[in-house]
Amino acid sequence: MKQLIRLAVVIIAVSAILLVTISRLNASQGYSGGNTLTVYNWGDYVDPAVIDEFEKETGITVVYETFDSNEAMMTKIQQGGTSYDVAVPSEYTIEKMKEEDLLLPIDHSKIPNLKNIDSRFMDLPFDPENKYSVPYFWGTVGIVYNTKQIDGIEFDSWEDLWDPSLKNKIVLIDGAREIVGMGLNSLHYSLNDTDLEHLQEAYDKLVSLKPNVRALLGDENKLLMASGEVSIGITWSGDASEIMAENEDLDYVVPEEGSNLWFDNMVIPKTAKNIDAAHEFINFMLDPKVAAQNTEYVSYSTPNKEALQYMPEEMVNDERFYPPPELTDRLEVYENLGKENLARYNELFLKFKME
Repeated sequence: MKQLIRLAVVIIAVSAILLVTISRLNASQGYSGGNTLTVYNWGDYVDPAVIDEFEKETGITVVYETFDSNEAMMTKIQQGGTSYDVAVPSEYTIEKMKEEDLLLPIDHSKIPNLKNIDSRFMDLPFDPENKYSVPYFWGTVGIVYNTKQIDGIEFDSWEDLWDPSLKNKIVLIDGAREIVGMGLNSLHYSLNDTDLEHLQEAYDKLVSLKPNVRALLGDENKLLMASGEVSIGITWSGDASEIMAENEDLDYVVPEEGSNLWFDNMVIPKTAKNIDAAHEFINFMLDPKVAAQNTEYVSYSTPNKEALQYMPEEMVNDERFYPPPELTDRLEVYENLGKENLARYNELFLKFKME
């Protein structure tokens, strides 16, 4: 009898441990709802102190996961295995997510801080009336270069990248839209062009750049540029701002032919378990002081006009990262090209990488 009692106690203890473990795992996978909020964002794209402040202020526990591409993020949400409450896709992906019925409408009445967003960044074509998304960060794609290592080239034009003196000195973003778009822009075509002949021209132009290309990388390019190991990088403005803070020899420019003007917005996926907390989190992130703190950490440009007063003047007045309308007006936002055209972009980019 004593052995049976001991066995029963062991079974109960093991069962209790398993229940606690499963509960924690479910929470980490975004299944818990209740007092837990699961956020899905780009890597290194929020100040951890801001998350701590939100948790302290609201009592809500944040489970924070990251992705490295819009496509990976959307695929995981489509699969539905994890219930994310807030995600941060780019503009063309928001269009696709709307088409796939993956998003819940935003209740503006629950986000009073929406009034802090500059009207220039509201009601854009990818989400009219901001029915499904709220602005988070914005920026451009351009060229960051080491002024001490590059002599006589200021990169006013994409064409400057093809200079023979730049052999093996350029690091490219590992992204199809950015690099194929760069090829199109260098030929004075739209970075949303779907004309087959134009795309082939852009591909051939990119292949001719290969002698000057050292690598195609993700976040690693920031380390290489900051250390001076690489002289030129094609990158997003926020990454450029971050590495320029570490190396005063670096400069950033958007070429005259044009480039990408991008927007990352906060959305609530349709599989969200904690919709109220999602609205509370979005509203918290739009608080001017919170947005200013987050912007200083991330280094990208904030659409929160009220946050600017709490940020360093040298940051707000830097036209490389807060460009005037005369520059932004000639930049393009990525459009949702559709599955067939996007597949063509990806195919050309993969072929370019393997060339």
